[in-house]
Amino acid sequence: MVPINRRTALAALGAAPFAATGAWAAPDRFVRRIGTGFVRDGRPLRYAGANVWYLAWLGADPVAGRARLGRELDRLRAMGVTNVRLLAGAEEGPLRASVTPGFINRAGEHNEALLIGLDHAMAELARRDMTGVLYLTNNWEWSGGMMTLLWYETGQYLDNNDPAHPWPAFPDAGSAFYANKAAVARFFGWVRALVGRVNTVTGRAYRDDHALMAWQLCNEPRPGVSPDIMERVLPGYYAWIDDSAALIRSLDPNHMVSLGMEGTIASAGREDIVLRAHRSIDYLTAHVWPLNWGWVDGKNLAGTWGAGRTRVEAYLATHVRLATTLGKPLVIEEFGFPRDGELYDPQVPTTFRQRYYRLIHGAAETSLATGGPIAGTNFWAWNGEARTPRPDHRWHPGDPLMGDPPHEPQGWYGNFDTDTAIIAQIREHATRFATA
Repeated sequence: MVPINRRTALAALGAAPFAATGAWAAPDRFVRRIGTGFVRDGRPLRYAGANVWYLAWLGADPVAGRARLGRELDRLRAMGVTNVRLLAGAEEGPLRASVTPGFINRAGEHNEALLIGLDHAMAELARRDMTGVLYLTNNWEWSGGMMTLLWYETGQYLDNNDPAHPWPAFPDAGSAFYANKAAVARFFGWVRALVGRVNTVTGRAYRDDHALMAWQLCNEPRPGVSPDIMERVLPGYYAWIDDSAALIRSLDPNHMVSLGMEGTIASAGREDIVLRAHRSIDYLTAHVWPLNWGWVDGKNLAGTWGAGRTRVEAYLATHVRLATTLGKPLVIEEFGFPRDGELYDPQVPTTFRQRYYRLIHGAAETSLATGGPIAGTNFWAWNGEARTPRPDHRWHPGDPLMGDPPHEPQGWYGNFDTDTAIIAQIREHATRFATA
């Protein structure tokens, strides 16, 4: 491995911004983009991060939840994690397995208690010199999302994984959101409310909060899945991205805007869609899910790991190339892998998950050493001290929240506070990558 030091970190940001200015920008607590890298305080920023979508819900519980919020962030910070991606938009509605409460409901009311929970989460991040990426809605059902915004206006919805409407009926139907002016207006209303909010804990406006790294439009927004629907949806998809980014920047000139796209898996392999979708976006994201995408067999990881690894390497290489073409940073902001045997209990080994994490971390570290665009890694996800009380590992209202969302088996992809091998691996990556 090429030694990683401050010189290679500076080189990884590219020569053009330096040549244009003659010097790095003055210290600035906001995270900014320069070329294919991030900077903060006038220095290159690379980070090891985590997905912890539920932090606002912890913050909304004045006693046990806020105490756990502090403990979980302390654990992550001790691992070297300095960035978390968390949910900041959830729509209450009829979809099964959707987390409650949500931030908004059909009547247009905002849940102030949950917003205060988000305020506490942001205040605790700031206290630990960590940053957060806030995603504002969801393509999937587990937090309401775009399908619920459509239901608000049309009264019609589909549930994901409904046998009566098999895949890809749900994402195809949900893609009608982009052209539904009333549903988009609902989303814009939420954007205005949150981006314009003043934190009730710190007294600081979100637009002025150094603990906020970026606003993110959506978790995994797709322009449908079926090719005919995708082609029809694309003009509205692009318009929604550009209009949303413009709205956020009009309200908050201090923070970056990201999209939250999975990459080419969300565009039926079409690279032109990924490039066009990021025209008005500050950095590229990639999500990598070998089991969900059928690249490995969870019950035969030993026999399928080799072929799966090859496909992951190719996917990462594609998105490094796309980010380089765009001249923007790349964050591998979701990557998940099952425990051995695709079992869920904390005592089950993580042999193949460790191999997978090493693959992702190695790609990021190689990118840094060779001047590439990978600027962050966010594993999915952090379960921390949460444990399911149910032998079937299914979430029910009132159960502890963990990184595995309510629609998934609890313990599927999340890392527990007892996963010492994974924790050590993340800490080692953070040392090599984030602090170089």
